[in-house]
Amino acid sequence: MGGSVALDVLVFGGGAAGLWTLDVLAARGARALLVETNALGAGQTVASQGIIHGGLKYTLQGLLTRSATNIRDMPRVWRECLAGEQVPNLAGVRLRSDFCYLWRTEALASRLGMLGASFGLQVAPDVLPAEERPEVLSGCPGAVATLAEPVISPASFVDVLRRRNLSRLLKVDAEAVEFSVANTGTVAEVRLAAGPHALSLRPRLVVLAAGTGNADLLRRLGRDTPQMQRRPLHMAMVRGNLPELNGHCVDGAKTRVTITSERLDDRDVVWQIGGQIAEDGVGMNERTLIAHAMSELEAVLPGLILHNTEWATYRVDRAEGATAGNKRPEDVQISREGNVLTCWPTKLALAPELARSVACQVEPSDESVLFPGDAIREWPRPEVAASPWETSTWLRNAVPVAA
Repeated sequence: MGGSVALDVLVFGGGAAGLWTLDVLAARGARALLVETNALGAGQTVASQGIIHGGLKYTLQGLLTRSATNIRDMPRVWRECLAGEQVPNLAGVRLRSDFCYLWRTEALASRLGMLGASFGLQVAPDVLPAEERPEVLSGCPGAVATLAEPVISPASFVDVLRRRNLSRLLKVDAEAVEFSVANTGTVAEVRLAAGPHALSLRPRLVVLAAGTGNADLLRRLGRDTPQMQRRPLHMAMVRGNLPELNGHCVDGAKTRVTITSERLDDRDVVWQIGGQIAEDGVGMNERTLIAHAMSELEAVLPGLILHNTEWATYRVDRAEGATAGNKRPEDVQISREGNVLTCWPTKLALAPELARSVACQVEPSDESVLFPGDAIREWPRPEVAASPWETSTWLRNAVPVAA
């Protein structure tokens, strides 16, 4: 099957940024399609912990940083979408928790960190009376608070956006994408192939929102800018008869441990363990990281029982536009060259801001055509990526040893 399709926007990358952008563009009447060469959410989105940050973690040094300012409205934006009140309508997304817990260790630095955590933010800690603490946090020596940062299931989020935009999604092998670039640097045509299907697309705007895949797309376009950086994480996971817990243990100017939970069945819950553990774990092998994670959980959750649990780890790279010193960017990053926008959202929570910024650069065509049309009706559609615990190798009742 062949065909030629005129587009307002062609989006590459089916993670949070690309899918949110596609949904917003479609709602505004733009003729937009999204190309995914893997599974939707593969890479950073489905591997994320699903916390919609409101900026608190960026104020732990006692300063209102630009990062905190840029992200502080995001929990409200997401809540409106999760309630079905704004585009995209995310009412079907599974909410792990409406809030996060925030607790501290006994260290003086940790107490100062808690005190410096609410500079001008829309979301600030609300300290709980001792009798209202969940059992898993009952033994913590310091204050325990709640933080109105919702926690979503990333896979559920991707699935909802997939179902909303299924007719606009194209599954294509990476090697089956060809760009035709004019002398002006403008992308004039994008040719796609998938089995018996072939398609020529003529986009007015191309949006690269493919995370780590942006580097290869830029290479295919013959460009060496903007440069990309990777900041790796090595996450730990534990599953078993665990309580559901979503939150951060704050220790000074850092989040010592961040835990999010997914219920697998009537008995088992899996915890994803991030924060400083995932930063430190980059230089550790699997067993060393598991040993470190066990030790940290025992330190920050006094009385926690980890018998008969299973452990695993996974690595993921945070892909971003390059910064001096490989530091985390302060905001979403969008670079335009000709009719190509190269985008990185920086954080899951900032996907709405990236989509808004992209949509502001799009003027839908006045052409009256039925879209999407017959040329892509039978095209293969990408599936949702598996969650990390579905693809990891688990250690049962293992006693990790240092390498």
